[in-house]
Amino acid sequence: MAENEAPQAQPQMRILGQFIRDMSFENIMAQKGAPSDAQPDVQVQVNLDAKKRSDDNQFESSIKLNVTSKDKTSGTTLFVMEIDYVGIFSIEGVPEDQMHPFLLIECPRMIFPFLRRIVSDVTRDGGFPPLNLENIDFISLYRNEIARRQAEQPAPTNA
Repeated sequence: MAENEAPQAQPQMRILGQFIRDMSFENIMAQKGAPSDAQPDVQVQVNLDAKKRSDDNQFESSIKLNVTSKDKTSGTTLFVMEIDYVGIFSIEGVPEDQMHPFLLIECPRMIFPFLRRIVSDVTRDGGFPPLNLENIDFISLYRNEIARRQAEQPAPTNA
Protein backbone atom coordinates (compact mmCIF):
# COMPACT_ATOMS: atom_id res chain seq x y z
CA MET A 1 0.00 0.00 0.00
CA ALA A 2 1.38 3.42 -0.88
CA GLU A 3 1.98 5.81 2.00
CA ASN A 4 -0.49 8.41 0.76
CA GLU A 5 -3.40 5.93 0.54
CA ALA A 6 -5.76 5.83 3.50
CA PRO A 7 -6.84 2.37 4.62
CA GLN A 8 -10.39 1.65 3.49
CA ALA A 9 -12.83 1.29 6.38
CA GLN A 10 -14.37 -2.14 6.75
CA PRO A 11 -18.15 -2.14 6.37
CA GLN A 12 -19.91 -2.49 9.71
CA MET A 13 -23.55 -3.37 10.15
CA ARG A 14 -25.59 -3.85 13.29
CA ILE A 15 -29.25 -4.76 13.57
CA LEU A 16 -30.76 -2.21 15.94
CA GLY A 17 -34.26 -3.65 15.83
CA GLN A 18 -36.79 -5.50 13.76
CA PHE A 19 -40.56 -5.51 13.74
CA ILE A 20 -43.74 -6.33 11.86
CA ARG A 21 -45.00 -3.08 10.33
CA ASP A 22 -48.16 -4.66 8.95
CA MET A 23 -49.57 -8.17 8.77
CA SER A 24 -52.77 -9.81 7.64
CA PHE A 25 -53.72 -13.50 7.60
CA GLU A 26 -57.06 -14.57 6.20
CA ASN A 27 -58.14 -18.21 6.52
CA ILE A 28 -60.62 -18.34 3.66
CA MET A 29 -60.95 -22.12 3.83
CA ALA A 30 -62.40 -21.93 7.36
CA GLN A 31 -64.74 -19.06 6.44
CA LYS A 32 -66.19 -20.83 3.42
CA GLY A 33 -66.00 -24.40 4.73
CA ALA A 34 -63.71 -25.69 1.98
CA PRO A 35 -62.83 -29.39 2.10
CA SER A 36 -59.96 -30.31 4.42
CA ASP A 37 -58.37 -32.62 1.81
CA ALA A 38 -57.29 -29.69 -0.38
CA GLN A 39 -53.90 -29.88 -2.09
CA PRO A 40 -52.28 -26.47 -1.59
CA ASP A 41 -50.45 -24.57 -4.30
CA VAL A 42 -48.58 -21.73 -2.60
CA GLN A 43 -47.47 -18.59 -4.45
CA VAL A 44 -45.13 -16.09 -2.79
CA GLN A 45 -44.46 -12.58 -4.07
CA VAL A 46 -41.53 -10.67 -2.58
CA ASN A 47 -40.97 -6.91 -2.62
CA LEU A 48 -38.06 -5.11 -1.00
CA ASP A 49 -37.78 -1.53 0.13
CA ALA A 50 -35.18 0.53 1.98
CA LYS A 51 -34.79 4.08 3.19
CA LYS A 52 -32.52 6.31 5.23
CA ARG A 53 -33.70 7.19 8.75
CA SER A 54 -33.24 10.60 10.35
CA ASP A 55 -30.40 9.41 12.62
CA ASP A 56 -26.88 9.25 11.18
CA ASN A 57 -25.94 5.90 9.66
CA GLN A 58 -29.39 4.39 10.33
CA PHE A 59 -31.45 2.73 7.64
CA GLU A 60 -34.63 0.67 7.30
CA SER A 61 -34.84 -2.34 5.07
CA SER A 62 -38.16 -4.14 4.61
CA ILE A 63 -39.34 -7.39 3.09
CA LYS A 64 -42.95 -7.44 1.95
CA LEU A 65 -44.48 -10.84 1.28
CA ASN A 66 -47.80 -11.66 -0.35
CA VAL A 67 -48.55 -15.35 0.12
CA THR A 68 -51.54 -17.00 -1.54
CA SER A 69 -52.44 -20.65 -1.12
CA LYS A 70 -54.97 -22.18 -3.52
CA ASP A 71 -56.32 -25.70 -3.93
CA LYS A 72 -54.56 -27.33 -6.91
CA THR A 73 -57.69 -29.04 -8.18
CA SER A 74 -60.45 -26.47 -7.68
CA GLY A 75 -58.41 -23.25 -7.63
CA THR A 76 -60.23 -22.20 -4.46
CA THR A 77 -58.21 -19.84 -2.29
CA LEU A 78 -57.31 -21.46 1.05
CA PHE A 79 -55.52 -18.58 2.74
CA VAL A 80 -53.92 -15.22 2.02
CA MET A 81 -51.11 -13.71 4.07
CA GLU A 82 -49.52 -10.29 3.70
CA ILE A 83 -46.64 -9.17 5.88
CA ASP A 84 -44.29 -6.19 5.88
CA TYR A 85 -41.25 -7.02 8.04
CA VAL A 86 -38.70 -4.30 8.79
CA GLY A 87 -35.14 -4.26 10.07
CA ILE A 88 -33.46 -1.13 11.43
CA PHE A 89 -29.73 -1.10 10.76
CA SER A 90 -26.71 0.95 11.71
CA ILE A 91 -24.36 0.86 8.72
CA GLU A 92 -20.90 2.40 8.47
CA GLY A 93 -18.02 2.07 6.03
CA VAL A 94 -20.13 1.21 2.97
CA PRO A 95 -19.31 3.41 -0.05
CA GLU A 96 -22.24 5.52 -1.22
CA ASP A 97 -22.37 3.79 -4.62
CA GLN A 98 -22.72 0.40 -2.88
CA MET A 99 -25.30 1.41 -0.27
CA HIS A 100 -28.38 0.72 -2.43
CA PRO A 101 -27.48 -2.93 -3.17
CA PHE A 102 -26.28 -3.37 0.43
CA LEU A 103 -29.68 -2.24 1.77
CA LEU A 104 -31.62 -4.47 -0.65
CA ILE A 105 -29.41 -7.59 -0.50
CA GLU A 106 -27.41 -7.84 2.73
CA CYS A 107 -29.95 -6.32 5.10
CA PRO A 108 -32.89 -8.50 3.95
CA ARG A 109 -30.60 -11.53 4.12
CA MET A 110 -29.99 -10.76 7.81
CA ILE A 111 -33.66 -10.44 8.81
CA PHE A 112 -35.11 -13.16 6.55
CA PRO A 113 -34.69 -16.06 9.05
CA PHE A 114 -36.86 -14.17 11.54
CA LEU A 115 -39.51 -13.48 8.91
CA ARG A 116 -39.44 -17.16 7.88
CA ARG A 117 -40.19 -18.20 11.48
CA ILE A 118 -43.09 -15.74 11.74
CA VAL A 119 -44.65 -17.02 8.49
CA SER A 120 -44.27 -20.61 9.71
CA ASP A 121 -45.87 -19.83 13.07
CA VAL A 122 -48.75 -17.78 11.62
CA THR A 123 -49.69 -20.40 9.02
CA ARG A 124 -49.54 -23.15 11.66
CA ASP A 125 -51.56 -21.10 14.14
CA GLY A 126 -53.99 -20.29 11.31
CA GLY A 127 -54.89 -23.99 10.95
CA PHE A 128 -52.53 -25.06 8.16
CA PRO A 129 -49.28 -26.99 8.08
CA PRO A 130 -46.40 -24.58 8.82
CA LEU A 131 -45.22 -22.85 5.65
CA ASN A 132 -41.44 -23.08 5.58
CA LEU A 133 -40.30 -20.53 3.00
CA GLU A 134 -37.41 -21.45 0.72
CA ASN A 135 -34.33 -19.26 0.86
CA ILE A 136 -34.70 -16.13 -1.24
CA ASP A 137 -31.90 -15.21 -3.64
CA PHE A 138 -31.78 -11.50 -2.84
CA ILE A 139 -29.00 -10.92 -5.38
CA SER A 140 -31.16 -12.20 -8.25
CA LEU A 141 -34.16 -10.32 -6.92
CA TYR A 142 -32.13 -7.10 -6.87
CA ARG A 143 -30.73 -7.64 -10.37
CA ASN A 144 -34.19 -8.40 -11.77
CA GLU A 145 -35.61 -5.22 -10.23
CA ILE A 146 -32.78 -3.08 -11.66
CA ALA A 147 -33.31 -4.65 -15.10
CA ARG A 148 -37.08 -4.05 -14.86
CA ARG A 149 -36.56 -0.39 -13.94
CA GLN A 150 -34.11 0.12 -16.80
CA ALA A 151 -36.56 -1.45 -19.25
CA GLU A 152 -39.32 0.93 -18.06
CA GLN A 153 -37.22 4.05 -18.68
CA PRO A 154 -38.03 5.72 -21.97
CA ALA A 155 -35.27 5.69 -24.55
CA PRO A 156 -33.53 9.05 -24.87
CA THR A 157 -34.65 11.04 -27.88
CA ASN A 158 -32.20 12.92 -30.05
CA ALA A 159 -33.39 16.44 -30.79
